[in-house]
Amino acid sequence: MKLGEWIGLISILATFYILWSIRDILLLVFLAVVVAIALNSLARRLQHSGIPRRFAIPTVLTITFLVIALFFLGVVPPFVEQLSLLVDLIINASRDLPRTLSQLETYLPDQLRFPELNEFIDWATSPDSAVLDVFNNFFSFFNSSLRVLLQVLLVMILSLMFLGNPTVYRNSLLRLIPSFYRRRADGILQDCEVALCNWLGGIVLNSVFIFSLSFIGLWLLGIKLVLAHALIAGVLNFIPNVGPSLSVIFPAIVALISEDYWKIIPVIVWYAIIQQIESYWLTPTVMARQISLPPAFTLIAQICFATIFGFLGLLLALPLAVVAKIWLQELLIKDILDRWEIPGFKSWKASLAGGPEDETGTLLKK
Repeated sequence: MKLGEWIGLISILATFYILWSIRDILLLVFLAVVVAIALNSLARRLQHSGIPRRFAIPTVLTITFLVIALFFLGVVPPFVEQLSLLVDLIINASRDLPRTLSQLETYLPDQLRFPELNEFIDWATSPDSAVLDVFNNFFSFFNSSLRVLLQVLLVMILSLMFLGNPTVYRNSLLRLIPSFYRRRADGILQDCEVALCNWLGGIVLNSVFIFSLSFIGLWLLGIKLVLAHALIAGVLNFIPNVGPSLSVIFPAIVALISEDYWKIIPVIVWYAIIQQIESYWLTPTVMARQISLPPAFTLIAQICFATIFGFLGLLLALPLAVVAKIWLQELLIKDILDRWEIPGFKSWKASLAGGPEDETGTLLKK
């Protein structure tokens, strides 16, 4: 290799190393881009109604801040209060776990009292059991609240900057792409923007639906801390596959440690019904315009992004997967693989199939 080629290779490796080192910051930038796209979409809707952009953006920001202020004033205080009570209930329940398991064992018939169950109960009720440590330290992540607050402020500031003049940042990104492909890349970015807007609108509607049904069902069942459970269920709905399953844990624990412990069964049944309605009716209806992702692809994306970025990667796995799918489909499949030609390959394939091909490479019928 020549000196220039070595320099180019080293530059590429150094670029990948730097990007890998700042991957957490890049994920926050991606989150800021998603927020800016959502706000810009609302501003465009106002522009279509005849409002100039210089007035549309302040209007969108004012409405957004009013909604956030009303949310923090009306919803956050009771949610924080109920969440604190929920933490206390779970910690107290973990301390009473040995006595609860021992009592449950007495109600089991003799046929179900096998040695493995007794060994599990002895392990779970031992003073150095890992089960107690898990319950006692379940909410330890709240200790990093200052770091989370700084990250939220960074995302908000970046979103406002992107929203102020998105064309500048878009053109700067396109400048990093070879000139012959910039027009095509601009079209792919437009497709990504549309897909992210569709995903965000659909997931917000789904979360409101999950919150409403969870609140109504738990209120009718008489479960304590209804608002906290419903909000947790709505927020966890942003995490596909994992979130809906995790949302049932908190109301089930509260029902189990209450006097009417039998309510755990209708709680689980109600959450199962909600998820079935959301999965088989609401999601196909609301997200009809969203780019569909195969379940296996979604699960693989969750595992990969959670491994690389942690919890935030798991939370943003679906929008990241949507963007990755569009780029793979447009860049890799359509622009590279579909146009990859080998000399003599067309005639060889046509001879095997017994017919000629058209301009797109599809075999023609005789």
